Amino acid sequence: MPLKSCLPVSSFTRDVQSWGKLWEPGEGIKSPNTKENLGRDYLEAASVLVSHKHLGPVDQSTLTRVDDTLPTLGKSESSIVPHILVCQSLDDIESAARQKLSRKAWVYYDSAADGLHSFRTNRLDWAKISFRPRVLRNVARVNMQRRILGHVANLPFFIAPAAMAKLGHQDGELCLAKGAAEKNIVYCSSTYSSISHEELAPCFDRQEGRGALSFQLYVPKSKGDSRALIERAKALGCKSLVITVDTPVVGKREEDDRYKAELEIEEGREVPRTTSAANNEEAPILRGYHSSTVDWDDILWMRKAWGSNQGPVVLKGIQTAEDAYLACLTGVDGIYLSNHGGRQLDFAPSAIRTLLEIHKFYPQVLDDVEVYLDGGVRRGSDIVKALCLGARGVGLGRPFLYGLSAYGTEGVVKAIEILSDEIETAMRLLGVTDLDQLNPHYVNCSLLAKELPENVTPTNPMRQHKL
Repeated sequence: MPLKSCLPVSSFTRDVQSWGKLWEPGEGIKSPNTKENLGRDYLEAASVLVSHKHLGPVDQSTLTRVDDTLPTLGKSESSIVPHILVCQSLDDIESAARQKLSRKAWVYYDSAADGLHSFRTNRLDWAKISFRPRVLRNVARVNMQRRILGHVANLPFFIAPAAMAKLGHQDGELCLAKGAAEKNIVYCSSTYSSISHEELAPCFDRQEGRGALSFQLYVPKSKGDSRALIERAKALGCKSLVITVDTPVVGKREEDDRYKAELEIEEGREVPRTTSAANNEEAPILRGYHSSTVDWDDILWMRKAWGSNQGPVVLKGIQTAEDAYLACLTGVDGIYLSNHGGRQLDFAPSAIRTLLEIHKFYPQVLDDVEVYLDGGVRRGSDIVKALCLGARGVGLGRPFLYGLSAYGTEGVVKAIEILSDEIETAMRLLGVTDLDQLNPHYVNCSLLAKELPENVTPTNPMRQHKL
């Protein structure tokens, strides 16, 4: 019997030569409910093998132990992370990170809401916008500087808030801060940074040309806790306050929940998932980790608590033209279009789609406030498209987590350099030499524009929101 047709399963060797419909060499057995779940389905498929295919017991001393973290997406004992110089795109960096990350880390970074439709749409919508390049222009010198979140940055993008960087590298968010400081861009740190903000702030030296730290606020249930976080950010010299407004509850991220459930079963504990409450007690809000009552009035006092001279206040998580308009009425300095990387409401619009919606229904917003966005950005050309349509700057989250996971601070710097190269090249090929020259005439949005709503509900802010 050929050795390659034998597999050890549950301490016995089985002949799997006739197992072709269930398994192909080099592939995991696919489960319809997971991206890859080799371990469980391997045993389930093995159970269907008839007894005459059982070849006998296995000498356990001859087997090589597999890491308890396996299987993961792409990780194996023979995996080799490519040299950083080989990485020519953000997708290359992500592929390298897949070779190193534990399953726990990958699931947390990669997971998104429900059926992943918003997650996928974020990337697909960028491809629905094409360029209209102009030629025969002197493009020898290109300026990519722009004021981003209160800081004059060398490039028109920033590191978006993303938590738990220590899952990917022992230095965690320090890699992000050091990379941003080295390349003079803004790092918007998450409330849930796995490295204290007190450790991150010194990376920037509070000097021009050394990047800047911005603070992203998840609004706690307690108003006092919100005030304390705002004061902490001010004391650390953060250049701007970014208030996340799309998390009254946390989205249902199935891959994340599935992994947690598997751990509970493995550890012999099952955590009850219920919203029931005892008599005379208010039932807890399902997935309600942050404030579920925050409204437009709260933005007013948070803006006042931050102060008028501290730097810009930006609302993150705007997903409709109507809310973009309402945000302007609160007096904030900027809005941040985002569907939370597809991790909140599935089938929510991509940020670039929301930007087009603002152009169509409330174009005055683009004159009243600075507009930032994120979501599915993987190319410098994506950033240029957003700038053409009026965005002040563009955030990226996952790509920088992948960079630090694969190569530490060097990986973050490499990701910044790749994007810088792509933006500079795109600008020259478009025929522009300064970011301020970019405008809607350089892009064709007709494909994506066809998917916009025909109209929106008229907004009466004074009556509905007491602004």
